[in-house]
Amino acid sequence: MVSDLTQPDINHTPPGREGEAPIIRLRNVVKRFGDQTVLSGVNLDVYPGETMVIMGGSGSGKSTMLRTMIGTHTADEGSVELFGQNICGLREEALNEVRKKFGILFQSGALFNSMTIGENVALPLREHTDLDDEIIDIQVKIKLELVGLREDAHKYPAQISGGMKKRAGLARALALDPKILFYDEPSAGLDPVTSAQIDQLMIALTRQLGVTSVVVTHEMDSAFTIADRMAMLDRGVMLCLHERQWFEHLRDLPTEEAAKLEDKQRLVRQFLRGDAEGPLSERRDEASYSADLFGMTMDRVTRTPSVEPTRG
Repeated sequence: MVSDLTQPDINHTPPGREGEAPIIRLRNVVKRFGDQTVLSGVNLDVYPGETMVIMGGSGSGKSTMLRTMIGTHTADEGSVELFGQNICGLREEALNEVRKKFGILFQSGALFNSMTIGENVALPLREHTDLDDEIIDIQVKIKLELVGLREDAHKYPAQISGGMKKRAGLARALALDPKILFYDEPSAGLDPVTSAQIDQLMIALTRQLGVTSVVVTHEMDSAFTIADRMAMLDRGVMLCLHERQWFEHLRDLPTEEAAKLEDKQRLVRQFLRGDAEGPLSERRDEASYSADLFGMTMDRVTRTPSVEPTRG
């Protein structure tokens, strides 16, 4: 019913987690670049073992939020806690100790082209442990087996596909047995079949290893496949945070019921569905390029309905 959607709880605690300490906690996080405020008082709790999807349009602040969580950016206000420790203001050496407890899959995979896949995966182990070469070799084979690349350890990044690069990057992110995995647009640049395979790999790793996953994406098919909970940012503000089913309900509301929603819920629904018409497009129309450049208006381009999602 519509009444179920009118008050999305941005401080939502998932069922069964009451009293449990989150593994990631953001409180009133503000991040500025010069005069521009990119994150404005963001709050978020992520609990052990769950997959949290952070979504939003281009410029919404989701990538900045991810970089603030991993310590690449320092919050100008508020706190960012990982494993119960506030990483804001930590010296680099102390921050690096925290970083050993999480892994990151970068959008491009970020593999070193001069190293084989196996050498890429071995690098964190050689840099941050005192393990013998024999033990490192075993660990590399285990991690590559997890992502289905054990037989490709000898290949260089230039010799493998985009999807294989993502999987190799994921194996490297797993090298130090992290408790948290951060994913930056894991489906970017992949065809639909490979994207679906990456999603299933992420789900399998979460179940097998019990890791906590934070996924930044604007790919809705992927988000609805992997998420336990979802958070949506807009202009640096957390609009809503809830279980995946809440967002599915909002996405699938009949048109006549959706028309009764408040603007904020209509905006979220438009993003989830990829609709051409709605608050997001109306906002852009209000600040059209022609009006800003020439002080004139132009007829709006006729929009066609968006394509239905291909994956359920």
